[in-house]
Amino acid sequence: MKLETPSPHIAVVGHTNTGKTSLLRTLARDPRFGEVDDRPATTQSVQAIDLLDADGVAIRLFDTPGLEDALSLAALLHKEMAPGDDPVPHIQRFVEGDHGNGRFEQEARVLRQMLHSDAALYVIDAREPVLPKHRAELRLLAECGRPILPLLNFVAVDGANPDAWRSQLAHSGLHWVTAFDTVVFDFDAEVRVFDALAALLDAQRTRMQALVRHRREQRHAQLRAATLAIAGLLVDAAGLRTPLPKDAEASTAREALRDRLRQAEDDCVTLLLQLFSFELGAYQAPALPLKEGRWRLDLFDAETARALGIRGGSGAVAGGAAGMGVDLFSGGLSLGAGTVVGAAVGALFGLGEDLGRATLDRMRGQHTLVVAPDTLQILATRQLQLLAALLRRGHASQQPLKALSSGRHPAAIGRLLRRARAHPEWSRLNGGAGDSSAAERVRRQLAEALEAALQPDVTSAEAQPAASQVSGSVQYRPSSDPPPHAPARHDQ
Repeated sequence: MKLETPSPHIAVVGHTNTGKTSLLRTLARDPRFGEVDDRPATTQSVQAIDLLDADGVAIRLFDTPGLEDALSLAALLHKEMAPGDDPVPHIQRFVEGDHGNGRFEQEARVLRQMLHSDAALYVIDAREPVLPKHRAELRLLAECGRPILPLLNFVAVDGANPDAWRSQLAHSGLHWVTAFDTVVFDFDAEVRVFDALAALLDAQRTRMQALVRHRREQRHAQLRAATLAIAGLLVDAAGLRTPLPKDAEASTAREALRDRLRQAEDDCVTLLLQLFSFELGAYQAPALPLKEGRWRLDLFDAETARALGIRGGSGAVAGGAAGMGVDLFSGGLSLGAGTVVGAAVGALFGLGEDLGRATLDRMRGQHTLVVAPDTLQILATRQLQLLAALLRRGHASQQPLKALSSGRHPAAIGRLLRRARAHPEWSRLNGGAGDSSAAERVRRQLAEALEAALQPDVTSAEAQPAASQVSGSVQYRPSSDPPPHAPARHDQ
């Protein structure tokens, strides 16, 4: 339903270097907005950015320069005020004048935007102590006659003292305070920001509720698309087969299979980053371990498995072909001798029973290269770690991605991968479409199991989605069909 009231204009204000631009980057899901730097006064001009809902612009936010000398400006303004004067006309004259002979240009830009806005978010670095300059800023901003919502930033880091700030803000008559860390993303905290704005601007309550509803639906759709992408990668990897005729060079075929799987994983990583509007190339040496969109540890390196806490279950994994990330199935072997499809496979994801005697009989007379089960577990673990990190990463973050616990691996993951491993026709890496109803059903069931494997606090924001917005249309695809780019909208 299109609302008749115009979208509210919100000024984002505060002392220099408190994270105002960072806040807008995270709220808008836009890591390119503005300039973020540790130097003071990075933002020199007022810049606007829109938050969108299903009907268009829900809120227009204005990034403003940092306040630097509110104490001196307040002294200048109050010289011209008589007791009991309305301060707003005095501030209007200051904004239209010479700004104290150019001394308070930064403050003039902020106050001008305050006068043209419906409300303000006063951004506070909660790691800083409460100082007289902060009280002066709050008094000066309050004299503009607009409601102010203090927002405590950087609350998720050591050294933050939000309680001290809440106490001092209450002394200034500001009892409605919200906390939102622009680096460590918390969807529920973001919702509380919009709820607080709705309380300040009652005429905008319906619009704020629509925005929150839209963002919940989007968030759940992102999570479902991400888990479907990972599920697609795992099903493709589990069913990947490369026939190897007798007397053929196994090392060449094995390396070709590895390259196909590495590329498939890279495609999945790229899609996950696009879904959440991140550009990993902008970050230095991430510790996830991702580098320029690729994992720093090789998928088939034994050290990768050790780094992720994955251990092989038999000597076949440690010393045989399976230990190199590729199993060699021989049709000429008896079931008893074929330990690479028995104990070694069963050690990880319980994949030991996926190829029965009938399947081996059909393979008699040739070898077939497949992906080893330890590699499948590495794939699942790494993608879940990446997804967990992306769900909690603010778009203002400039630090390397760090792996979060991906939680337990439900038994359903192993069960579904056993099915996929027995159906090579489901794998799109084998050259087919992999679009049968059975394959699609397994991918969706696997996506649900992967979502269940994430920690509850990571997915709490997705607890109440709108079913109509959950779509599987965005999926991982092999490199021959590259993943689509996420729409370049500010409301993602």
